[in-house]
Amino acid sequence: MKRGMIFILFLFFFFSLFAQTPKSWTSADIYLGLKKLNVLGSVLYVAAHPDDENTRLITYFSKEKLYRTGYLSLTRGDGGQNLIGNEQGIELGLIRTQELLAARRIDGGEQFFTRAFDFGFSKNPGETFTKWDREKILSDVVWVIRKFQPDVIITRFPVTGEGGHGHHTASAILANEAFTAAADPNRFPEQFQYGVKPWQAKRILWNTFNFGSTNTTGDDQFKFDVGGYNPLLGKSYGEIAAESRSQHKSQGFGVPASRGVALEYFKTTGGDAPVNDLMDGVDISWKKIKGGEAVSKAIDGLIASFDLLHPESSLKGLVQLYNSISALQDGYWKTQKLKEVQQLIEQSSGLFLDATTSAAYAVQTDSVRINLSLNNRLGSNTVIKKIDLNGFDSVLSQPLDKNKNINFSKTFFVPGTKEITQPYWLENKMEQGYYNVASQEKIGQPDVDPAYVINVTLNIEGRDFNFSKPVKYKFTDPVRGEIYQPLTVLPAVTFGDISPFYLKNNPNGILDASVIAHCNTATSSNEIGDINKLSKDTLSLVFTYHLKKDNTIHQPYAIANLENKTYRLRPVDDPKTGKILKSIHYDHIPAINYFKDAITTVKQLDLKTYGKKIGYIVGAGDKIPEALEQMGYEVTILGDKELSKNNIAQFDAIIAGVRAYNTDEWLNNHYDALMKYVNDGGNLIVQYNTSTQIGPIRAKIGPYNFDITRTRVTDENAIVKFLKPDHAVLNFPNKITSDDFTGWVQERSIYHAANWDKNFETIFSMNDPGENPDEGSLIIAKYGKGYFTYTGLVFYRELPAGVAGAYRLMANLIALNKKKAF
Repeated sequence: MKRGMIFILFLFFFFSLFAQTPKSWTSADIYLGLKKLNVLGSVLYVAAHPDDENTRLITYFSKEKLYRTGYLSLTRGDGGQNLIGNEQGIELGLIRTQELLAARRIDGGEQFFTRAFDFGFSKNPGETFTKWDREKILSDVVWVIRKFQPDVIITRFPVTGEGGHGHHTASAILANEAFTAAADPNRFPEQFQYGVKPWQAKRILWNTFNFGSTNTTGDDQFKFDVGGYNPLLGKSYGEIAAESRSQHKSQGFGVPASRGVALEYFKTTGGDAPVNDLMDGVDISWKKIKGGEAVSKAIDGLIASFDLLHPESSLKGLVQLYNSISALQDGYWKTQKLKEVQQLIEQSSGLFLDATTSAAYAVQTDSVRINLSLNNRLGSNTVIKKIDLNGFDSVLSQPLDKNKNINFSKTFFVPGTKEITQPYWLENKMEQGYYNVASQEKIGQPDVDPAYVINVTLNIEGRDFNFSKPVKYKFTDPVRGEIYQPLTVLPAVTFGDISPFYLKNNPNGILDASVIAHCNTATSSNEIGDINKLSKDTLSLVFTYHLKKDNTIHQPYAIANLENKTYRLRPVDDPKTGKILKSIHYDHIPAINYFKDAITTVKQLDLKTYGKKIGYIVGAGDKIPEALEQMGYEVTILGDKELSKNNIAQFDAIIAGVRAYNTDEWLNNHYDALMKYVNDGGNLIVQYNTSTQIGPIRAKIGPYNFDITRTRVTDENAIVKFLKPDHAVLNFPNKITSDDFTGWVQERSIYHAANWDKNFETIFSMNDPGENPDEGSLIIAKYGKGYFTYTGLVFYRELPAGVAGAYRLMANLIALNKKKAF
């Protein structure tokens, strides 16, 4: 593929080395934390996806009311669309998970998930529950409620469908069912062995909304203002919420800050309806805990005496408070408030505790050097007593002098049995509608476990405290400065990325079986062979290597010489399939690393192609260029400069990527040139664009007028009716039949055309169950000597998934401007 954008992509990667630096608190944060100690109330917000949450409400609860506030997103947003790159499916879910965590770091909420997989848009909850295991996902919601113990549960959507998306309605149905089920000891009793108990929230409410033309709010509803200004933070809750919501960059959800009165409205769907306050009938004070009133008075004293310039002066009182809470009867709020007090002790003391490595990876069978740095910046009465990491114990009794750095370093062997750093929800093969998570205690956990955690015991003002810190990779970037990233445990050997499949239709196709060594001991043979034949003798292709650390060897295999089988790569001496390290980098979230099995399938499609050269205009990002190359086409990426300089008449077809006209405003400058290209015999194929607030269309698209709607067919098995069986697009060079629409994934088509000019021809009619047929999934017009096509058919999902019929239909679209009689 000719990539005119390589330099731009390199710069994007170079500047995408962002990660969260360790959080430090200001005195204002500490003061708010002290006030929060006297609030024993909690709220759980429930919806279906990342970006469904009401960030303004979460901000108000966590920073004004000081409730413990959580957001339960049933899915990780895996089935959404991606405005910033070409990641889809589980990779998009990984990105959106980190976007949610970035949002929570800003608005102060906590994040939770169920095992549900976002399989794409659905039009009703019935369709959703055919893929989600309803009882399984309900058990997850119950589990989170029993662990979090919210006083109030709030849903973003109603059970009656006004939320539009079937997942939205399903999230409300499950939340309302869980409101009751969580309190029933006969529902999911297997959870009790893990320490939870039945829990009855006081009430569950629907946070009504006014979205576009759908207004579900009303003056008779319970409501309150969340638009206040917090002088300690220097921002209104609308301003903080805008920063939080704008973390959903993959969805194009950057929003302006808001100020002034902002009312939120609610309808009660279970429990007692509130009259004066959300927490009506709920005691959120220490009075509900035996012995708690004395604790409350102690907290009041700490608040009254807090010195913004000398937060360390509160340390003795905080340690005494910790001792007082420790003496109370065990329970949920005792545990929670002890965590909060310890965090305040750490921040008030000015303690800096940093555990890092200078390497991005810890490699199995190699060693990793971990560095611990401590600084008692405000000179509290602190003694370091113990350091515990990976089985290494160091017992000390060393005072920490004021504002002096103390550094420890230790090199550890990383055994081959050390688990690689894999998101826990990707460890097992997933089902169509949910992830398989073996550990009950992992459910709800938002992120991957850290590769290493260091435990440091400090005696502060006469009391021992254990501080646990994840070990992170730290380095200094010459532009961005000090950068922290997650530390990842790798196998000694990984394999270069390979396509999930290779088509023998491309006579020049190559499978590059590359091997990357991550340590000097990586010396072995590796094989590529039939996955169904596990013995060494029957594996068909073998190559041997000897590599030093960070070296790579490439062993190309001609696809034409391989059989139509599924193959895997693995070290000869390891019966397990080899791993491919996948990394995702964006500047608003930490680096993401995960592993996939080194497995690929070689197949020969019944596919004919006509033409050779394709120009591809990248939009929001997709993997169609790679699929076109598998078909045997030569693909040239066309950006603004390339469209200006290239002789575009050379291309047999020019294809615009998904949402190209939403994301590339410069396309409007090339409208006349593209229309001339079509008029002179060219072939312009435009994939779907949106008509929503996410990247409005600012350019003309085709030679004739048409509108873009939100019509979509979400049933991937929907019957497709052929309206013009004799049309060239259904006959040359491949004869398209109903069989070509079997095996499609996730959906058929999105953002259909409507109100098209009479010069357009429609090819297909399709619809979801219970809906009227729609003909806007594919419209084609002859213009001069050439053709223009707009299609909502989801080629960007089907081609990377290897759907044969989608390849055949794409080949026919590319061949439209070729003369052929039928």
